[in-house]
Amino acid sequence: MLEQLLHHKGYANAELLKAIRLSAEAAKDPQLKRLLHHIILANRFWLALILGLPFALEEESQVPDSLESIAAQYRETYEREIEWMNQIPEGDLDRRVETPFIPGQSFSISEALMQVSLHSHGHRAQCASRLRLLGGVPPNMDFILWLKDQPEADWE
Repeated sequence: MLEQLLHHKGYANAELLKAIRLSAEAAKDPQLKRLLHHIILANRFWLALILGLPFALEEESQVPDSLESIAAQYRETYEREIEWMNQIPEGDLDRRVETPFIPGQSFSISEALMQVSLHSHGHRAQCASRLRLLGGVPPNMDFILWLKDQPEADWE
């Protein structure tokens, strides 16, 4: 299920980014850009934590100037997640991680992946509402509809 959620998240993120690109007003909207960056910032943080890699919070927190730079972060992060998921060591989903943002708490890798998926989902809904407000057409990003054919993320 977690593997499906990661694949769906990638697909839904790619579809949302394509829809935003189709709306000139949405593509240049600073509020939408900040929200998209917030989603990928959290995703990249949890991925670094899971992989045991350092996370340069100050650097990562800088909102890129262009939508294309943000889209590149989405694609690169998704590709790293899938690469990791395809070779995950047995039992790694039960491994615990700790975040300095929630002291005294630890989370399983499964819980961390669920957090990333649900966090992304909630903010994609906000992005879709903003896109519609700006005259764009949000894509269908429902998990249940994605399940039928399970299309891969199309980052073009």
